[in-house]
Amino acid sequence: MDRTTPRPADPATTPDPCAVALLRGGDRAAVTVAVVALHLRGTVDAGRPGTLRRTGPGDAAAFRHPLEKAVRTGLYRPAGPRELPGRAVVRRALARMRAELLAAGLLRALPAGRTRAARRLLKGLRERHPLPEGPAGTGGLAEEDVLLAVALHGERGLTALLPRFARDSGLTGRGALADEGLFPFGRGGGVRALAHHGDDGARDTDDGGSHGGSGGGAHGGSGGGAHGGHHHGGFHGGHDFGGGCGGGGFD
Repeated sequence: MDRTTPRPADPATTPDPCAVALLRGGDRAAVTVAVVALHLRGTVDAGRPGTLRRTGPGDAAAFRHPLEKAVRTGLYRPAGPRELPGRAVVRRALARMRAELLAAGLLRALPAGRTRAARRLLKGLRERHPLPEGPAGTGGLAEEDVLLAVALHGERGLTALLPRFARDSGLTGRGALADEGLFPFGRGGGVRALAHHGDDGARDTDDGGSHGGSGGGAHGGSGGGAHGGHHHGGFHGGHDFGGGCGGGGFD
């Protein structure tokens, strides 16, 4: 397993990697950050080609964000990265996250998308947190830095920091075959219908305007969502927020 050196994060100053990923790239991007967090803690790993599976005990100490717990619960059987955001427990967690981002002024309902404040936030974070340089799989980064790199830079971050896990689990490369129903636990056409929206940030300009991922919630989709449940770390000065993982992607 690719390793990094974890360090405690200060929730008052550290941006929430899952929420950053949701704002940048949608539901699947947020779930990817949660998967990476669980992988770094030894509770999720690659399964058969292009799938994710549970490993380790998965006790409460392994979860630092509600989306992480939802993702591991959603892996009651192995799944590919496209299927996982559509599983009910994960869909509900994403919907709650989107509702919180809407309340915080980082998402808008009509037309669905990021607000100007969210675009400024992402632009500033990219400037302050460029993609780490150095050999693939470098062990010199803290866990929170790895998660933020994946949240901000998507597939480029995965390829730079966790290349083998990303490839074997289907987060990058051809592993998405598992989501096309080619393995017993795939769901064929039903999974293909789970559209993934968002990008790696290359199209994220200051006046962008696309819509987000496959989960439901405040912006429609399949996951219906109210505000209830969990609070994800809170928002701090200029919408810089601390905590764990975030929801639906918008341009």
